[in-house]
Amino acid sequence: MFIVNREEAVLRELNLYPLWKKRGQAVPAIQSLPPVGAEAVNATEPLPVGESVALHSTDDITGLAWPELKLRVRDCAKCKLRAGCTQTVFGVGDEQADWLFVGEGPGADEDAQGEPFVGQAGRLLDNMLMSIKLKRGKGVYIGNIVKCRPPGNRTPEAEEIAACLPYLKRQIELVQPKIIIALGKTAATALLGKDATLASLRGKLHEYQSIPLIITYHPAYLLRTPSDKLKAWQDLCLAVKTMEG
Repeated sequence: MFIVNREEAVLRELNLYPLWKKRGQAVPAIQSLPPVGAEAVNATEPLPVGESVALHSTDDITGLAWPELKLRVRDCAKCKLRAGCTQTVFGVGDEQADWLFVGEGPGADEDAQGEPFVGQAGRLLDNMLMSIKLKRGKGVYIGNIVKCRPPGNRTPEAEEIAACLPYLKRQIELVQPKIIIALGKTAATALLGKDATLASLRGKLHEYQSIPLIITYHPAYLLRTPSDKLKAWQDLCLAVKTMEG
């Protein structure tokens, strides 16, 4: 009986098997990655008993540690998104991760479960991680630009992004990742602070606060447009190459 190993199965799921390469060009090495971090810490764990549930501003979060930041996000009502969602979705993973993946915002599944990337797009993201020898929660942290689900999964509006982005910036300060992967245009333009097409941004190395920033497609887009999975694979290989120095 013919048995397909896990790595081959992942590559098939990403439309990358057999591995494509230009004639005479070696496939980017992905066997040697930096050591992964500690086990994941679930961002939705209960907050300390006795904490106040006051509404807070995002203007005074400098210096907040993880527990206080989680509380601030949970109680935030700075924009209209909070009134229409079930709960905030803070983020999940290794809080001292080398790799930080940033998406746009929660969808229906994420809003229900309180964790980013748990639906079909999440399963594809897990396969993308597996393809470069990574795993959710081990050396990887996953967050979003906005913490509340936009109605109908629409793109977050400018004022919604402006209200929520300070939370992500503080998460980045706390994680101190070695590389950031922006998943989709919303994440990319919010982190770069400029508007541009995804096509013009991907395939090259950017920086966020001196941290290498790679831009690729959002997994939800790849589910709709599987023909672009090869381009996403190339972006991931660029990220691995960047991490290897």
